[in-house]
Amino acid sequence: MDDHKPHILLVEDDSNLGLVLKNYLELNDYSVELSRDGILGLAAFRREKFDLCLLDVMMPNMDGFTLAEEIRNVDPDIPLFFLSAKSMKEDIIQGYKLGADDYITKPFDSDLLMLKIKAILKRNQEFNNKESELVEFDLGKFHFNARLRTLTSPDESHTLSPKENELLRMLAEHRNDLLPRDAALKKIWGSDTYFNGRSMDVYIAKLRKYLRGDPAIEIVNIHGNGFRLVTQ
Repeated sequence: MDDHKPHILLVEDDSNLGLVLKNYLELNDYSVELSRDGILGLAAFRREKFDLCLLDVMMPNMDGFTLAEEIRNVDPDIPLFFLSAKSMKEDIIQGYKLGADDYITKPFDSDLLMLKIKAILKRNQEFNNKESELVEFDLGKFHFNARLRTLTSPDESHTLSPKENELLRMLAEHRNDLLPRDAALKKIWGSDTYFNGRSMDVYIAKLRKYLRGDPAIEIVNIHGNGFRLVTQ
């Protein structure tokens, strides 16, 4: 495998579609591991490092939804697409509740799928590059060190929990801009579910409490979209 090519796990029990899609992705400079069912797909995921997963939903031995749960237990951040003939609203909702980045119904346009894959891999690469570079932030009178998980000012000091730390880091990286709610949930909690959303709201309230010592800093709720860390 060429280490410079993104590595994709494709789990598809339709042998014809699987081979066609595998060949198409490889022609577009991706490395693809094709598995015929969920059990084989999970074994491959545990054996190798992947950049993105494409999962059929209806498969023998282990269906795509169950496989997605197992994958999320190993890596909550890996991009995950469902490819499915199941187009009922309930199935699509279930897919997104499991942390899918996209749910694509069959038949689908291969070129459109390719564009979606490129977009999410680019987004993740940019996010990872930014995350690796930025570890310290000056927020009003506070200094935030994400490596040490400390938030300090001349008057007070807080040691943040891991989730508090990651959430504040994402807010700081997007300061004065929108931090999408679903992006934070998928990155920190693993999936965009109602209960994870309620948990994140609790952590937002904790961060607001820590930052209330500086009236020039505010975490603003952008209804239905996410949050903005506003600093002057």
